[in-house]
Amino acid sequence: MIEVTPTEIPDVLLIKPKVFTDNRGFFSETYEARKFAEIGIREPFVQDNHSGSRQGTLRGLHYQVGQPQGKLVRAVSGEIYDVAVDLRRSSPTFGRWVGVSLSAESRLQVWVPKGFAHGYYVVSNWAEVLYKTTDFYAPENERTLLWNDESVGVRWPLSAGSPVLSAKDAGGLSLDRADLMD
Repeated sequence: MIEVTPTEIPDVLLIKPKVFTDNRGFFSETYEARKFAEIGIREPFVQDNHSGSRQGTLRGLHYQVGQPQGKLVRAVSGEIYDVAVDLRRSSPTFGRWVGVSLSAESRLQVWVPKGFAHGYYVVSNWAEVLYKTTDFYAPENERTLLWNDESVGVRWPLSAGSPVLSAKDAGGLSLDRADLMD
């Protein structure tokens, strides 16, 4: 069994898998195609990604045009603040964002469907993130939405000063200049 909670943007889902614990530790089924189909996630996953980052690192807000990806995201070490921004022009929640805390302790996952920019900020000293994608990484289709675009207004829980960014993430485009989804 999995527990599903829609976020303020109903297409973005917070997923809590069932966890079985005993004196040896725990077991959790983090993905099973039939159960995910029952909650509306029917697309096959084609790629798994694993990243590790130190505290204060902000990755994103990334998305792909032409080859959009749905993402199933979880933290397997530490804690992150995970953000999705709706880039679907035809959506009633276009330009809005939702953020959720994911940690190894909570074992929560978030489903970010196609049409959203996605990123996260590392809250703990170190965090490792695993995420499944519904399409392959295509660098020629990758875009970056500016992490601090005032028109979007993401409220990142920054610990001190500016986040640690890659050059790509620092150079993201504002929503009014970004390539969007239909």
